[in-house]
Amino acid sequence: MNQLMSREYEADVPGGAALPGALSDALRAELIAFRRDMHMHPELGNQEFRTTAALKARLEQAGLKPRVLDIGTGLICDIGIDRRAGEGAGDGERDRVRDRAVDGGRGMLALRADIDALPIPDTKSDCVYRSTVPGRAHACGHDVHTTVVLGAGLVLAELHRQGLLPHPVRLIFQPAEEVLPGGAPDAIESGVLDGVGRIIGVHCDPKVDAGRIGLRHGPITSACDRLEVSLDGAGGHTARPHLTTDLVTAAARVVTDVPSLVARRVDARSGLAVTWGRIESGHACNVIPQHAELSGTVRCLDLEAWRQAPDLLHAAIDEIANLYRAKSEINYIRGVPPVVNDPAVTELLHDAMTSRRGPHSVEDTEQSLGGEDFSWYLEHVPGAMARLGVRTPGERTTRDLHRGDFDVDESAITAGVELFTAAALLDAIR
Repeated sequence: MNQLMSREYEADVPGGAALPGALSDALRAELIAFRRDMHMHPELGNQEFRTTAALKARLEQAGLKPRVLDIGTGLICDIGIDRRAGEGAGDGERDRVRDRAVDGGRGMLALRADIDALPIPDTKSDCVYRSTVPGRAHACGHDVHTTVVLGAGLVLAELHRQGLLPHPVRLIFQPAEEVLPGGAPDAIESGVLDGVGRIIGVHCDPKVDAGRIGLRHGPITSACDRLEVSLDGAGGHTARPHLTTDLVTAAARVVTDVPSLVARRVDARSGLAVTWGRIESGHACNVIPQHAELSGTVRCLDLEAWRQAPDLLHAAIDEIANLYRAKSEINYIRGVPPVVNDPAVTELLHDAMTSRRGPHSVEDTEQSLGGEDFSWYLEHVPGAMARLGVRTPGERTTRDLHRGDFDVDESAITAGVELFTAAALLDAIR
């Protein structure tokens, strides 16, 4: 038995064929250990140097040739490409010639992971692999996404050595997903999509049982932008608010009135939602301050409403500020468009999962208001994202994303690797 794969398990696929590439117990244990080490050492966006080095070392150990991205963190790694193409040219030109030559121009399948963590504390007090970095945690499951793509890459590399990988695959380990507008635009600028024909990814979902995935045709996430507002005015004594700009009240009205005001100016089906995460003003209970700051997010299900959102927000905030004679300064920061799953690639993920785990391993999922910079890749190539179940079957408590106590059922790693390896093999025969 190979150290990476077990031949005892070959999943049936439609048409009576079988797919190789199941994980061995040794690889399962290694991947869990890798994920736990990454969980203990979270790194913020564009600072993922330790993570990048660990991935590079493990891929090189497997005989692969990963390349660190031009931005300094993150990397890509191709599996199954004929490295004789373009021989005699420089490294960059040789890569481009090789990419154009992939399967007559059809392009390879890319498996994408995000490698950064969040700036929040890890609150899992009873967890042996909790974060060792104060104020940093993998509370969104990026450690799982990364481990899944790494595991799939190791299995696919072994299949390639055995002559069982009929079509090349690219691994993309992307930095800075949590930093608007995300690390995907920089990764694309670094050439991660050169030679790619389709791209797939997963995102942890604590509402779905481990061993299952959630899929949806069309939009699966929403647009997400950031909004920063400064309000200024003449402060003074709280005994005489009529002689001042009552800035705290003005800020409170912006917080409470702007979301409903904007919601009445677009089609309700667009799902345009303004949610505040920070408000700051003043230092003493009897002093009306001269400055207030607010920040939050703007999320939207509909692409057209997302395009209108900046103008709508500017107008609504100015209306409220003018009522209180406050001067407003608005910084509207574009984030990410919705992730819109391509129907054919979504079906590829569906067939890949059912080939490994049967028809009951896939469930329908709803479009969420969460944002994901995976959407930027889909501006260039067709692709799809699946929701990877991470809840222990039977568990009633949900540890939601972006919370310090977030954790996963680690059997989800095996399911994710099986999904990606089966997708790579099925993609080659379509």
